[in-house]
Amino acid sequence: MFSKLSRSKHLLGRFSLAPKVMLARSAGSVPRRQAQVTDINKVEGGGTGIASVLDNLSISPAPSPVSRHMFPPSPPRAPEAEINTGLCPVSGANTEDRDEFWRKVPVWKDVSAEQFLSYHWGVSNTVQTSDKLKRFLDAVIPDHVPLDKSGTQTMSREEFVQDVMDGVAAATMSIRMTPYILSRVNWRDPRHDPIVRQFLPMHSLMAPDHPKLALDSLHEAADSPVDGLVHRYPDKALFLPTSVCPTYCMFCTRSYAVGGNTGTVAKTSLKPTRKRWEEVFRYIESQPGLHDIVVSGGDSYYLQPAQLRYIGERLINMPNIKRFRFASKGLAVAPARVLDESDDWVNTLIDISNKAKRAGKAMAWHTHFNHPNEISWISSAASQKLFEAGVMVRNQTVLLRGVNDDIETMSKLIRQLADNNIFPYYVYQCDMVKKVEHLRTPLQTILDLEAKLRGSIAGFMMPSFVVDLPGGGGKRLACSYESYDPQTGVSTFTAPAVTGRDKENKVYEYYDPVDCAEALIEKPAI
Repeated sequence: MFSKLSRSKHLLGRFSLAPKVMLARSAGSVPRRQAQVTDINKVEGGGTGIASVLDNLSISPAPSPVSRHMFPPSPPRAPEAEINTGLCPVSGANTEDRDEFWRKVPVWKDVSAEQFLSYHWGVSNTVQTSDKLKRFLDAVIPDHVPLDKSGTQTMSREEFVQDVMDGVAAATMSIRMTPYILSRVNWRDPRHDPIVRQFLPMHSLMAPDHPKLALDSLHEAADSPVDGLVHRYPDKALFLPTSVCPTYCMFCTRSYAVGGNTGTVAKTSLKPTRKRWEEVFRYIESQPGLHDIVVSGGDSYYLQPAQLRYIGERLINMPNIKRFRFASKGLAVAPARVLDESDDWVNTLIDISNKAKRAGKAMAWHTHFNHPNEISWISSAASQKLFEAGVMVRNQTVLLRGVNDDIETMSKLIRQLADNNIFPYYVYQCDMVKKVEHLRTPLQTILDLEAKLRGSIAGFMMPSFVVDLPGGGGKRLACSYESYDPQTGVSTFTAPAVTGRDKENKVYEYYDPVDCAEALIEKPAI
């Protein structure tokens, strides 16, 4: 049923970043048509299940409050002969293509492939809360881990775990990581692992917040005519039906609402209630110029199948809506759900996609991979299933310092996504949100990456490199800046198409990380 699962051998050649050039405007700076898409951070399913392999690590069931009252069960589907609930059939896949990589994690060394590919098992063994995280780290971290990349200095397990716990206390996002994403980490060198840098806050790496940032840096609340609907562009809007994700990203642009309260942030509630959803739908129906809806959150993966179907069918039946996308990080952090026939989420998504096509409308899944290490034979098999089912999948990547801000990593990621028929859509400049200053890059980095990558892969597989403007200006091509001074770290942009809320002719500013601007200022003249 599936084919070509191991595509990582087909990568671009190595590139090196050209020396930074003081600011000639990059070629190709004519702004393209923009689209409202959310940064994704995302997913949990309800239910308990197979006992956790780590004592007290299982999570309690978390059914949606509306799933029991608002929606009937999904209709039964005809059995499909080629699919089973164990190891999915993979045509042409060798044994080495399906390595059981999760067994390298000590607490999952005895977990079978059938268990690991069960979404039910994955939910039951998701690591969340500080206590569960500490127990997990105590079980998987070696006695000493490298402190520097050369490995000449080390820190003890206790020191590393305490560094993470201090980071959790200071962070804006709760802790939640799926077994899949935890199993993609190199736990022998966690401090320098690109996945750990995204999801586990280390207090020793944190830098002071930029003085110009804000918790809701994109001013989404101000651009919301009703609770949970951001309407910024003339023909596009962002629907936030839930605020729960399967894995929480430290750099979440929606840290003001996503996840549980933390020691530093009391979250805005976006519970999936029928009353709130109906207000959103009534607003959408009242706007004849609104044609495109992004369904995000939180994460669409957390929606129950009946909820997913309800939203999809409502949008399909609205005459003014021509396109909609479900935003979910699920394919990157819990891909087994796509292959698990005991869970109906993906079959519901495929049904919605087909129904939209019959109505002459377009539905897509927008997912969120940031590093090639997140891609495995499981995510490749899931992508192939979606491809064969005719579901359009696009990816949005966030540019992060120490994760994907070099040409080799970014080119490898883009190529592997393309080889899995996932269309690289956006590469975002990291938003100016709290407690992630150490992950942001200067604007020059995204400009250099695009300049070196363009022409190395087919244009329809080349993402747009964008800045989502602080203050609600929307997405603009990074190279379409009006001005940029690397010495001060200040870049300016205009957004002619975004005119609501007194934004006409407004000039928006993006600020490089303070430490990057300071380094340039302090660097002696040659």
